[in-house]
This record gives sequence, structure tokens and C-alpha cells, in this order.
Amino acid sequence: MSNDSESKVVVAGSSAEDIVQRKKAVLAYLSSVAEVTTTSRPQRYPESHDGFSQSTLAYVSWIRKRDLHILTSSIYAYTGDERFSVKHPEASDEWTLKIDYVQQRDAGVYECQVNTEPKLNLAFTLRVEAAQAKILGPEDVYVKKGSTISLTCSVNVQSTPPSSVSWHHGGAVLDFNSPRGGVSLETEKTESSTTSRLLVTQARLTDSGNYTCIPSNANPASVMVHVLNGEHPAAMQHGGSCGVTPTILLATFTLVISNLLR
Repeated sequence: MSNDSESKVVVAGSSAEDIVQRKKAVLAYLSSVAEVTTTSRPQRYPESHDGFSQSTLAYVSWIRKRDLHILTSSIYAYTGDERFSVKHPEASDEWTLKIDYVQQRDAGVYECQVNTEPKLNLAFTLRVEAAQAKILGPEDVYVKKGSTISLTCSVNVQSTPPSSVSWHHGGAVLDFNSPRGGVSLETEKTESSTTSRLLVTQARLTDSGNYTCIPSNANPASVMVHVLNGEHPAAMQHGGSCGVTPTILLATFTLVISNLLR
């Protein structure tokens, strides 16, 4: 899949049997939103004997395979878990199973069933992974004593950006109000990412050690900072800011299955 905010995979089958045999994988991240969309073409039923035309859309039900629980049928939800819902725009042939605040236990196979004769079904495997924070640069950062340590941590989870990002030094939470002074944090939040920039001015030898960025809804990232007294290694950081990493996470995953019914 590409690293777009929305990924669509179109599957065109030559027959119902071809579609039924297909299985698609869906990836979501912990605490994000997962969406799986199937598209069914309208089915028109024969005209009734009383002269009234009977036509209807082929309705879709979503079933969780591990316990055969019917989660949704048509536009209605049949589960006490309010994280599950179905979206079906009016006059549309799209049926989307939506899972809010995805948890590890949500991983598994989900199946959509269409009320045709014979019935059609299509299975999706949902994989749930924890999002991963990233700090640009090598795992070991070298700075000169008296210069500024600049570390930038980026988390890209579009649907649910982290509510907070904390920094630890040597296993302890950084105290921005400590007598040492010169330690500050800049945080930028957008709809698709959160960027946290740690600045430590007038670097001291005691500022050396492991620095860890810990988002509220993603795995942490760490770097080792070495404050040097006069040495000049090639990997020396020369002030300035570290750029953010490219987008690595997808928050919403939508699969559109076309030509499910022909």
C-alpha cells in the first residue's frame, strides 16, 4: 500500500466464484480508525405478478469470523460494542464497516455477506499494529559541549494523533522547570501528525545519555546523545533542527471492492 491518507484497492472479478475466493488484508494501528468498504451493484428483481415492480439494493452484512458475530446488517449495528458501526451513503452501493479506537483484540478475519442467491461473501484479514514514533538521524548523536541539542520526534497517525508526547533522559521524565534551565519543548499538531522538538541549550557533559520520545498512542523512539569536550567526530550535530521523517503510518484504511455483483 502507498503511504497516502487513504488507500483504495480495486478488485475486479470475472465471476462471483472468483470474487468469493479472494481474501484481502487490512492494516490498522492501535487506537486508530479502521474502515473496510465493499461495493455491491444494485440487483433488480423480476416484476411481480400483481404488476408492481420490485427492485432493491443487495444489502451487506458484516460478520466477525472468530465468533460468527453479526456486527452489522444493512444500516443497523447488532453489537453492544459502540466502536463498530456501518456507513452507507444514501443512493450509494458502498457499505463500510468502521471500527473506532482499534484494539489488538480486533485483529482477525471479517466477512461481508451479500443477500443474493446464491449468497456472496468476501473475507478481509485485519492486522493491528502499534504505531511507531521516529527520531530523525542516527542512533548515536554527537554534539559539542556548550552547543544546542536538537531532537525531533514525529508520529504520523492521522485519525487519532497522540494526545501527548513526553521525553525521558536516562529513564527519567525530563523536567522543563529544573534549576538546570535551557530545556524546552516545541510541539506541532496537525490532522495527520504530531511533531515534538526537544531543545537543550548549552549542552553539558551530564546531558549525555539516552533520550526517548514516548507518544501516548505509539511505540517510543530513542537516540543516544554524546556531549563531547573538544572532540570533532564526523557525526557531530551542528545545531539547527532535525527534520521530521517521511510519513510511515496510515490511520484509515479503506478497501473498495468493485464488481462484487455483475
